[in-house]
Amino acid sequence: MKRARLIYNPTSGREEMRRLLPDVLERLDQGGIETSCHATTGEGDATREAALAVERGYDIIIAAGGDGTLNEVVNGMAGKSDLPPLGVFPLGTTNDFARAMGIPRRWEDYCDLVIENKTRPIDIGKVNGRHFINIAGGGKLTELTYEVPSRLKTLIGQLAYYMKGIEKMASLSPTKLIIDAEGHEVMEGEFMLFLIANSNSVGGFEKLAPDARIDDGLLDVIALKKCNLAEFIRLVTMALRGDHLGDSHVIHFKTRRMEVTSPGRVLLNLDGELGGELPGVFEILPQHLRIFA
Repeated sequence: MKRARLIYNPTSGREEMRRLLPDVLERLDQGGIETSCHATTGEGDATREAALAVERGYDIIIAAGGDGTLNEVVNGMAGKSDLPPLGVFPLGTTNDFARAMGIPRRWEDYCDLVIENKTRPIDIGKVNGRHFINIAGGGKLTELTYEVPSRLKTLIGQLAYYMKGIEKMASLSPTKLIIDAEGHEVMEGEFMLFLIANSNSVGGFEKLAPDARIDDGLLDVIALKKCNLAEFIRLVTMALRGDHLGDSHVIHFKTRRMEVTSPGRVLLNLDGELGGELPGVFEILPQHLRIFA
């Protein structure tokens, strides 16, 4: 029997895991995986529990929740040696990473995938001592993901982000940034936001970073230059189709390492959660984790 530690957010996905837990545990057990559980109780809890699971030598760690729960679990694992593979039950509002990885939505299918031990190596990102698995960014528009109350996300899902986005657009303003990326000239100017993608699925947009690959050892960077509200709405429409990268307002490049600074205060968004503030040195850790997918 293999030993697994299931770390789940009891409020994610309209509290779906609370209902599924007995069935999930039974199916994993029948497949030869003895699974114990931990329900998270607050910020940082999943990180501590994941670190403890690595220390105790579990064969498998499973994160069940949204992108924020996954980010905490990754931060508990990253940087350690002899890491077990990581499973991901997508139960959150957007589930960007799970969508990018093609992870099955049906819990039965994903349990079977874990039982069959189908894994692949993936890169993760690092900035100022913290890690991200799918996305990092900064600028006013990236703040809406962690400003939406968790209870509201549980009740109305993706609509909560749209409501917050409309509120943010009324105060749309650029931020001065200096971007110094390896292999590129230094860029300085006013930007609406910058995003560093590790996959093609970001913020519910499946074509925002169409060339991003989870295992290529590179950060996929998109920066949006200063624009007015009408231009921004036009670019959002283009991004839905994946046509935005050729626009003059958009900077797009790949790099292994970059530093971003600003004369003002700029908060960082890591996998949809507040992740400190600039200045930040972003780098890639190639194929640092194995994921069931």
